[in-house]
Amino acid sequence: MRLLLVEDDQVVNAGLTRTLSSEGYAVESTLCLADARPLVANDEVDLVILDLGLPDGDGLSLLADIKRRKKPLPVLILTARDALDDKIKGLDLGADDYLVKPFEVDELLARLRVLGRRVSGVTSSTLQCGSVVMDLAAHLVTIDGAQLNLPRKEYMLLKALLENQGRVQSKEQLEQKLYQWGEELGSNAIEVHIHHLRKKLPSNAIKTLRGIGYVMNKHEGH
Repeated sequence: MRLLLVEDDQVVNAGLTRTLSSEGYAVESTLCLADARPLVANDEVDLVILDLGLPDGDGLSLLADIKRRKKPLPVLILTARDALDDKIKGLDLGADDYLVKPFEVDELLARLRVLGRRVSGVTSSTLQCGSVVMDLAAHLVTIDGAQLNLPRKEYMLLKALLENQGRVQSKEQLEQKLYQWGEELGSNAIEVHIHHLRKKLPSNAIKTLRGIGYVMNKHEGH
């Protein structure tokens, strides 16, 4: 998969380029918007990691250009801007994900795998675990074909768990996912929402690994 990294910190850029290349990505890396725009315009990449504070402008301007294309590219924003307003602005402009510096490389790789599956078409517009099916295009969840109505926060939590099947999601990771979408959370919000979500899903659909986090269980009822 062809990946464009737009990051002006030369040390971060070089380190990520090495890591991503070792993971099998064909990486094009640039330090500024001027070098990134032709790569996007000429369809030379499949996925973009985009810093916002660049020497020749705001990365959001490139994001806006990408999302105006007939065939938009998935974009993961990677930035030191952690203010909620900045996150919401980026997501409103069409960013597919948002990771704040400093970050763990393993988390970046996990998020890229999710975006990569969308690009490659390995998965359709649905996510499934056992009898639970989420239609991303219709924002619809069904269990054995029966529609399940979920509040926004429960829907987003379920989406995060389904996108990361087989990988445990910590409370902190789930909190960050909801924060990214502009949701305000109380101190025990994740536990409360998971509790309500469990009542609506098949028995043991969500497993708790005490002190670690949550994971979807493909073998419901066990």
